[in-house]
Amino acid sequence: MIVDCGTYRAGRRTEGPEDFSDALDAVRAAGDGFVWIGLADPTKAEFDHAADEFGLHPLAVEDAVTAHQRPKLDIYRDSVFTVLKTAGYHPHDESVSIGELMIFLGDSYVMTVRHGPESPLKDLRARLEEQPELLAHGPAAVLYAIFDMVVDQYLDVATELQTDLDELEAEIFSPGRVRGAAERIYGFKRQVVNFRKAAFPLMEPALRLTRAGTASGEVNVPFVPAELRPYFRDVADHLAKVNEVVESLDRLLSDILSANLAQVSVQQNDDMRKISAWAALAAVPTMIAGIYGMNFEHMPELRQAWGYPAALSLMAGVCFVLHRLFKRAGWL
Repeated sequence: MIVDCGTYRAGRRTEGPEDFSDALDAVRAAGDGFVWIGLADPTKAEFDHAADEFGLHPLAVEDAVTAHQRPKLDIYRDSVFTVLKTAGYHPHDESVSIGELMIFLGDSYVMTVRHGPESPLKDLRARLEEQPELLAHGPAAVLYAIFDMVVDQYLDVATELQTDLDELEAEIFSPGRVRGAAERIYGFKRQVVNFRKAAFPLMEPALRLTRAGTASGEVNVPFVPAELRPYFRDVADHLAKVNEVVESLDRLLSDILSANLAQVSVQQNDDMRKISAWAALAAVPTMIAGIYGMNFEHMPELRQAWGYPAALSLMAGVCFVLHRLFKRAGWL
């Protein structure tokens, strides 16, 4: 559905037609300002109507309706299409949820399409409307503000994940065995991997928005004025910091998982040594008792009065010696 449709001139929101098509015609006829239309989880029919009015490329329209796209920046003849993944952290279950934001940038308009709960733009629009000097740069100012908001979300999520990982690491390597440690580490790693899929691919679009055309033939991103490039450069720096944190989290989780598996293997070896030692201690009296229980008539000391105590003493003596040996070897 259409969440909001605003007309902006000289960086300030002004009264304009409620219908976005009429609003776009008005700003183009006046030769100044732009229209910002926001859609949330639109149906195909709703989006097709908006796409026809704005003349959006059919490939970009297909991506916007289908959702579940990789972060990217595509340049078409009359518009720029950008996909960003939003992220939110939920402390109650220590999970990361991923949403999706799509931005169409064109002549005198910017259209935002959001999917999922992690990408509300109402507060962002309100903050931008308090910065007319930024909005005066046109639709690209909205693109920058959304990039900045998304990367700020990434920084917050990365900080929370780092805190959770520190707690998990301390718990895993605390004395005593932690039940289900490998499963917890693997679950945490999945959260980091999902977050990484959102943050890492966004670096390429962010860098494209910071560069001018070069001798190699790189084309400037249309509808993005040169004076906004330093703003995108700042966003790219913050995103690089996020990616460094995510990379270190991923490596550390792999190291923790390997260390935990090694710890489990060592513990299992210790357990097997203890089991083997106790089995050897139990085998000695079992063997002696088994020999004397074979009911042969001619057995050593079978008719001696001290034969029974001697057999028990032999069992106890051998078990005592074995116990001392195993204890000294660290098996018990």
